[in-house]
Amino acid sequence: MGSLILTFVGLAAIVVVAAKFLAEYADRIAEQTKLGGGITGLVLLASATSLPEFSIGYNAVRMNAIDLTAGDVLGSSLINLLILAVLDLIFRSRESIFSKSSAAHAMAAMVSCLLTALVIMGMLLDLPTTFLHLGPVSWCVILTYLFCARLLYLDQRVAYKSDNPDNGHPKLVKGRLPFNLLAFGASTAVIFLVAPYLAHTADELSAITGLGRSFFGTVFVAFMTSLPEAVSTFTAIRMGAREMAVGNILGSNAFNMTILTVLDVATPLPILSQVADVHLLTAGCVLIVTCVTTLCLLYRAEKRWWLIEPDAALVTLLIIGSLYLVFLKSR
Repeated sequence: MGSLILTFVGLAAIVVVAAKFLAEYADRIAEQTKLGGGITGLVLLASATSLPEFSIGYNAVRMNAIDLTAGDVLGSSLINLLILAVLDLIFRSRESIFSKSSAAHAMAAMVSCLLTALVIMGMLLDLPTTFLHLGPVSWCVILTYLFCARLLYLDQRVAYKSDNPDNGHPKLVKGRLPFNLLAFGASTAVIFLVAPYLAHTADELSAITGLGRSFFGTVFVAFMTSLPEAVSTFTAIRMGAREMAVGNILGSNAFNMTILTVLDVATPLPILSQVADVHLLTAGCVLIVTCVTTLCLLYRAEKRWWLIEPDAALVTLLIIGSLYLVFLKSR
């Protein structure tokens, strides 16, 4: 068991280093392509940092460890929101991450809620039919994600142009665009190649510890696969790119729901028709916490307590309570 834990931690460390470079090069690409931090965080950085969930999920499904996959993807969405809340508690500044400057991301949060609700519907319907290797609800999730991603792109482009007029002074960015794109791709490839080995390690650990695939995937594997989001979000905040930080988390959560449905291609039946009932609880908690986070983004008051940001503290407590409920349900 000791060697398995060391392997798990060692591979996670590689993922963390790669994620740090992801955030740095994503910020450069955002400036050079004039996409803006918001859309880069929502699409480019979010999809890259969600690669561990996809890679581990695919391998776990091939191993018939579907509950490990569902727990990882849904638990990762909770952990992602916890990351955002904890970082808001840690970084003491005059402006909260949950602030009106990030209110534009409420639209992305609603997309995440919509996709999560569709996933819940897919679990409840339990449809065994497929079309082109994807279940009917899976097709709904994928098409909804593509449509909403287009709306978010157009919305962020308008916001970027209004905040950055052509007569402004452009920000100096290190490296040329081809190099930054190549470095971004290389960092992404490292995450994609390392992640599969963690599926076997995680499955063995879930059996040895007796925690089960559902709970182990929801907490431990989800925490590991959320390390890229944690590091890239931390780096983005340190660079002052708060829009990218919030966009990365919300974009990753929306992308996670898409991952869960795309993985239908690795199994004869739709994944949503095979998962355990405990994942309905996890998905419901994700939906509730995302709604609360959206309210925090839209709330206009900027009052901090002496030591605690109340919005972030509320989100943190809700997530801890959610994980405890999943633990009780899993047992």
